[in-house]
Formats: sequence, structure tokens, C-alpha cells
Amino acid sequence: MSRSIVCISRATGAGGEEVAKLVAEQLGFRYVDDEIVRRAAELAGVSPEQVAQAEHSRPLVTRILEALATVPSASESGYVAAVIPSPSLTYSHLIEHVVRETAEAKEVVIVAHGASHVLGGRPEVLRVFVTASPHTRATRLSRQSGLDERAAAKSVEESDKERARYLERFYQVRHELPVHYDLTLNTDLMTPATAAALVAQAARA
Repeated sequence: MSRSIVCISRATGAGGEEVAKLVAEQLGFRYVDDEIVRRAAELAGVSPEQVAQAEHSRPLVTRILEALATVPSASESGYVAAVIPSPSLTYSHLIEHVVRETAEAKEVVIVAHGASHVLGGRPEVLRVFVTASPHTRATRLSRQSGLDERAAAKSVEESDKERARYLERFYQVRHELPVHYDLTLNTDLMTPATAAALVAQAARA
């Protein structure tokens, strides 16, 4: 059975964004990443920057949830608030709401924001994790950002810790496991094009 929704989780420096964009291009699907943040910001009545930072800051989570209580019944675009989550719910429910809303349109590649965990178990969803060894990821990050090797390695280490904290805090995932995904790709030697082709093939199968 073909999959109409592809969720791609990725480790920093693994090239997951590039893989996801190529998958979307090959399948003719919409690519969604920062759009999740923008939509959540619209619902919460705050800036996209605040929502993005809230994934790393408890005080901002509280501020966003408080802002939800002031959301009008309809936006200027005519969006009716009947489907807005209750402000008594957690930040994760806000993001989950937007992820599910995005998935309803089908034919979409959703990057990050725990989408694989939000939509897990649905037969039309393909969950993918793109990763690579810390050394490879640090080397790529150094090359792309101009950081020295030590700083790049530290950045990768901190990113991995933050990712683990995020999954545990919002989705109660204490230990990320291979079974959380349908397909795991190691891009140490695999090119983004090869990885994308494998994902697209799996989505069509």
C-alpha cells in the first residue's frame, strides 16, 4: 500500500532536510517544515520565533499556552477557532494539532516536530529517520557553518541531547528506538539522492 504522508526525523548534520526536499520532489508532495511553526504561531497568537524557541524553553511554552486563551473566535482569513485546541492543553498538543491538520491534506512530507510520533500507527504514514555517525555529522557541520572541528562536534553533541530532551518532554519517548520508524537511513556513505530514492520507493510500495 502506498503512503500519502512521509514523516522525516533527522539528526543534525545528517542531511535530512535535503533528503526530505528530494523526496517531496520525486513524489510530487508538498514539503512542510517551518510551516508547522508558522501555523502553530497563528493559532497561539504569537510570533513564529516564539514557537520555535518554545521547543527549547519551558517559560516560552507557558507564554504560548497563555496566549491561546486570547485567540479570537475567527482570524482575519476567516479561520474559525472551533478547531483550536483548548488553552488548558500542553504545548505538545498545539504542535500535534498542527501536524494532524497538515497530514489531513495528504501527499505531504513533514520534517521534524515529532511528526513520526504524532502520526505513528496510521497506515498511510511512512516514518523515516535520517542519521549518520557523530564524526560525519560534525565534519559536515564544520564545512557548512565554518565552525572548527571541536566546536562542530560540541554542537552535534548538544543537538543530540536537546533532541532527546524534546522527545521525552513532549512525547514521553525516553529512549528513541529503531521501531519508532519504518525506515532508518545512515548517510555516512549514502548520498542524499540515494537516500531520497529509497524513501520514495518505500512510500510507493
